[in-house]
Amino acid sequence: MRLFDSHAHIGAPELLAEAPELLDCAREAGVIGVIAVGSGYGLGANGGAVALADAHRDVWATAGVHPHDAHEWGERAGTAVDGWLGHDRVVAVGECGLDYWYEHSPREAQAECLRGQIRLARRHGLPLVIHVRASRDTRDAFDDLIRIFDDEGADRAGGVIHCFTGDAPLAEACLERGFDISFSGILTFRNAADLREVARGLPLDRLLIETDSPLLAPVPHRGRRNQPAWVGHVAECLAEVRGLEPERVADSSAAAACRVFGITGVA
Repeated sequence: MRLFDSHAHIGAPELLAEAPELLDCAREAGVIGVIAVGSGYGLGANGGAVALADAHRDVWATAGVHPHDAHEWGERAGTAVDGWLGHDRVVAVGECGLDYWYEHSPREAQAECLRGQIRLARRHGLPLVIHVRASRDTRDAFDDLIRIFDDEGADRAGGVIHCFTGDAPLAEACLERGFDISFSGILTFRNAADLREVARGLPLDRLLIETDSPLLAPVPHRGRRNQPAWVGHVAECLAEVRGLEPERVADSSAAAACRVFGITGVA
């Protein structure tokens, strides 16, 4: 299979030193490309993702501020992200968004941080990588996300909703606004039947797959530290859900990733 891991934090402090070895393992598993996501470990960690993309022809980077770190947003952070976005190996803004489950940053700060990054994405002509998680048994973050998208013209940037765990109405609203949907190892979890049902009904050519390494290792590796080499398990699960051959899902999701991130010439 020709696989593309559309979201991996291989520039994170706990993985950066091992990243070359992890990338070799991924290549042996058929992974032809990896998006190294810069945000999620503090503002400075974006530099690790960009450095990896500089060093490896099959790695591309994103730069941004995660909603957990939205309290860091301000002129300094915006200037730093703006600078990274000018790098020719940086292909998206993010991950950014709203997280009302953990709420490590106040909701108001998360909204302002997201709005600022949508504006940066539009200015640079880059897609967005979006994280969204609602508080328990609600759609609060979903509704706020769509409202912010519409306020800021996020459809003019588009992008991907990463590690999708929402419902069908959220998926449809995002698709309508130019955002594709990416599934992680959560899709393989025993308690994710509702998510698999959502995945069954979405257009195949708008679906990506990811590991979100080092988090969310798919079955049969659940509970271990995740790595890009395991993205094939997500492809296999999605193929089973759709009644398709895994190779078709791998090819389709790789093509979708390249389209979303503007990547050409992948072997």
